[in-house]
Amino acid sequence: MKTQTFAGALGAAVLFAVATPSLAHVTFEPGPAAVNSTAKAVLRIPHGCDGQATLKVRVRIPEGVIAVKPMPKAGWALDTAQGPYAKPSMLYGKPVAEGVTEIVWTGSLPDAHYDEFVFQARITDAFQPGQTVFFPVVQECANGQEAWTEIPAEGQDPHGLKMPAPGLKLAGAQVAAVKAGPLTIEEPWSRVTPAGAKVGGGYLRITNTGTQPDRLVGGTFPLASRVEVHEMSMSGDVMRMKAVEGGLAIKPGETVELKPGGLHLMFMDLKEPLKENQTLKGTLVFEKAGPVEVTYTVRGMAGSGAAAEHKH
Repeated sequence: MKTQTFAGALGAAVLFAVATPSLAHVTFEPGPAAVNSTAKAVLRIPHGCDGQATLKVRVRIPEGVIAVKPMPKAGWALDTAQGPYAKPSMLYGKPVAEGVTEIVWTGSLPDAHYDEFVFQARITDAFQPGQTVFFPVVQECANGQEAWTEIPAEGQDPHGLKMPAPGLKLAGAQVAAVKAGPLTIEEPWSRVTPAGAKVGGGYLRITNTGTQPDRLVGGTFPLASRVEVHEMSMSGDVMRMKAVEGGLAIKPGETVELKPGGLHLMFMDLKEPLKENQTLKGTLVFEKAGPVEVTYTVRGMAGSGAAAEHKH
């Protein structure tokens, strides 16, 4: 069984990664999950109900999420509600027509304390890569409750809701590796940019399985005027960036990773912001292999690595 962790948006990459709401909200640890995979969900409870202790935590399981297994928690009673699925799903070659529809932990969590509640679940192909799956959560206290159950309409920003349900951000569709002679190019991606930004970053892995070196000297990107290869280095407490003169060497038998905080591509003079889940075709230009077409997937900030200050 392939298991991924939702740790790291219900929000990375990625991974529960809608951008994580304010800590006033109940959330899942950021980290992308994938369609047709089993994942570990970590639900974060940061406070009670207007100063009262949380006595119950209820999680409603949405249609299309199956094989749910909650983790027992010391000092808390654990119950589940079972029910039929609206549509049976296949699990290891067999149809599954019913399962857990709600998880309930019963105990006591003081308002001044923080805690996490964990369960495992399988995300079926009822969902699409890049989609967000929402899990309504209710905290019950002695004299009231906090119902984090609002689900945004299509295109609506969940951060604008008063009581948003925690959301699991599904990873985008995997892009197949691209081969150009002895070179293999894997996982080209970029990350979202704010409005008005004039530069973006490009990241990927290049492996040279041949006997001769090659060199990455540039490329094209549809929303940029030019593409440059850059590297970052520390100067005191400031991270500085500069172009790699003459291009980036890819030695025989070597894998070079372009990633945030290190070697990377710079998309210069962006015409418009890069948006999460976009797929954009560009090229990489090598000294020997020539131009190679690649497809970049735009990821959210949560799984993209820390932003660095760019100084030239």
